[in-house]
Amino acid sequence: MSVWIQAQQLQGEALHQMQSLYGQHFPIEVRHYLSQWIEAQLWDSVDLENPQEEFKAKRMLDSLIQELQKKVEHQVGEDGFLLKIKLGHYATQLKNTYDRCPLELVRCIKHILYTEQRLVREATNASSPGGGMLDSMSQKYQQLNQAFEELRLLTQDTDNDLRKLQHSQEYFIIQYQESLHIQAQLGNLSALPPSDRVLREPALLSKRATMEAWLTREANTLQKYRLDLAEKHQKTLQLLRKQQTTILDDELIQWKRRQQLAGNGGPPEGALDVLQSWCEKLAELICQNRQQIRRAEHLRQQLPIPGPVEELLTELNNTITDIISALVTSTFIIEKHPPQVLKTQTKFAATVRLLVGGKLNVHMNPPQVKATIISEQQAKALLKNENTRNESSGEILNNSSVMEYHQTTGTLSAHFRNMSLKRIKRSDRRGAESVTEEKFTVLFESQFSVGGNELVFQVKTLSLPVVVIVHGSQDNNATATVLWDNAFAEPGRVPFAIPDKVMWPQLCDALNMKYKAEVQSNRGLSEENLVFLAQKAFSSASTSPEDYRSMTMSWSQFNRESLPGRNFTFWQWFDGVIELMKKHLKLHWNDGAILGFVNKQQAQDMLMSKPNGTFLLRFSDSEIGGITIAWVAENPNKAGERMVWNLMPYTTKDFSIRSLADRISDLNHLLFLYPDRPKDEVFSKYYTPPHSKAVDVLLFLPCLFDILNTAVILVCVNFVLIYPDRNDSMLDGDGEFDLEDTMDVARHVEELLRRPIENQWSAGPSPPASLQI
Repeated sequence: MSVWIQAQQLQGEALHQMQSLYGQHFPIEVRHYLSQWIEAQLWDSVDLENPQEEFKAKRMLDSLIQELQKKVEHQVGEDGFLLKIKLGHYATQLKNTYDRCPLELVRCIKHILYTEQRLVREATNASSPGGGMLDSMSQKYQQLNQAFEELRLLTQDTDNDLRKLQHSQEYFIIQYQESLHIQAQLGNLSALPPSDRVLREPALLSKRATMEAWLTREANTLQKYRLDLAEKHQKTLQLLRKQQTTILDDELIQWKRRQQLAGNGGPPEGALDVLQSWCEKLAELICQNRQQIRRAEHLRQQLPIPGPVEELLTELNNTITDIISALVTSTFIIEKHPPQVLKTQTKFAATVRLLVGGKLNVHMNPPQVKATIISEQQAKALLKNENTRNESSGEILNNSSVMEYHQTTGTLSAHFRNMSLKRIKRSDRRGAESVTEEKFTVLFESQFSVGGNELVFQVKTLSLPVVVIVHGSQDNNATATVLWDNAFAEPGRVPFAIPDKVMWPQLCDALNMKYKAEVQSNRGLSEENLVFLAQKAFSSASTSPEDYRSMTMSWSQFNRESLPGRNFTFWQWFDGVIELMKKHLKLHWNDGAILGFVNKQQAQDMLMSKPNGTFLLRFSDSEIGGITIAWVAENPNKAGERMVWNLMPYTTKDFSIRSLADRISDLNHLLFLYPDRPKDEVFSKYYTPPHSKAVDVLLFLPCLFDILNTAVILVCVNFVLIYPDRNDSMLDGDGEFDLEDTMDVARHVEELLRRPIENQWSAGPSPPASLQI
């Protein structure tokens, strides 16, 4: 069922929220008549922060206009006449509104669809039978919404009480003025004849006594009203602070944690629009209560009555100021962080957002945001409110931006689209720490006022840790620093403290998350894969997962110390696997064709029980980013004996020349992918299609390549068996078969096959006599 069909079934407040999404910026009629088309478009594929995506957004706007015009053309009869006019008008209106800013249309529709989905989801959960069936997220949302409703009622109640207090006080002042008038009349009696004074004085004295008694009684009543109102405000502010703590210290912190894990490949943080709606509700309630407290203070100043109210109002005013300050400073957040591995002299982007900016009308005087890169030590000093003398650790070009208000989404944000780190100033490193372990952060800061300069806020926020590199060769180690920090940082930490050791299962979760994201696969690391990694990390032979659950891994083991007998670290090996997979082999991984995490002995044990020609693909132990083919075949030197052979590893360089599938196709002695799948069944869909038959000589070249390929392998295998003690470069240090050094002729033929047909012998010498037909 489409989202729009479900959205039309919303009721009450949810229906009102849905309706409020629409207006002149995007009419609800357009949503209704183009519902299927709108929901079928890939709005999320447009990066709103990338100006280069404007062309794609413009195409989507044009398509929307075309769809509307099609609807116009299909309207017939009397009923369709008015609709025809209306839809035609909307087509013109949308074109005029978004033609110069098509990205805003995409932003608007994405916001509408997301909000509709949320409202439908919440309504579905709320209507499911039995309260116990509500998931924890829906329950949390329900509790927050209930608290907001309670705060709304309390605020409405105090507003009513304030009106009554104001009315009573105004009447009291009128009566007080009357008492002053009576007192004046009594003072004027002395000027009257005694007979008149005797007649009028008793009545005035009685009236004055009655009035004074009423004023005394009413003054006590007003004081009680004021105390009751102040106590109600105290209760409201307590609930406000509690609600704000839940949203800022729980929900917003969790969102930031999800945002950090997304840097390691975790799911998108999401729900920022929901958070903004909560923060805006808080801002609205805080402002209403602050205004009430100010009105109460004005009434007290207008009619001072001795008592504890003055002190209470001062306390309330301080409390509400603290609450709104905490809300504003905490909701100045980074929506899109700078890249955490940041290369100098390279353009990068970021986006900051003030979640309550629209509600507080900050955009009426748009503030400017400045970005500065600072060191870890400077970040610590900043959070301790120590004077850092505005020092920075580098120079960022294009580091200022004005916050813009997007009316369609109600967001106030500043987009830094063309920043570049011109230079970096490094600090003295500690011990074995390398430059790729040094962390920086980008500080975003701004200043703005609320309520006509009545409250001035200075807001600051720090980006996730950034590792600065100057060369691509540093990327690998910098990524390790970022991954460790993102995975194991604790909320509220001192910048940028992390544990030196972590439990192995924790690291497994981080590695699995990173692997799945980079390879873009739902097939993550299995328990067997993780055991293989543990064996490599701890130089252990145990195959039991339980043996590793209580083990810890230090940062040094992860990416400082080389693996035994190797010149690379555990992370460098693992990252090499990721790079190889995401660039060339992710489709084969998703197909289950690559076992990968299998050592040489395991491969031999697995293959020896299978028919000749069975092969598997495993990651090389000896080379970063290498994958090798292990296969079982007859030992040509001993009849009836079989052996497992390993090709020298293929790397990214090899697959840039010829794909894995084509290489497997070339090797005719490879028959079955472990355990028993015919290789063509697995790989044929990835084979490069045959070239055109325009040049007849090429018809026999693939066959020639296969013949040469097989011949070279058989000759080399026999050579190794006949001369086992010969020191030759055909075997690497692990005894792997170096096919590459023995296939010069085959490579020549392979390169010939890959050339464009029409260019192979054009404008050059004739083909070799041996290839002429």
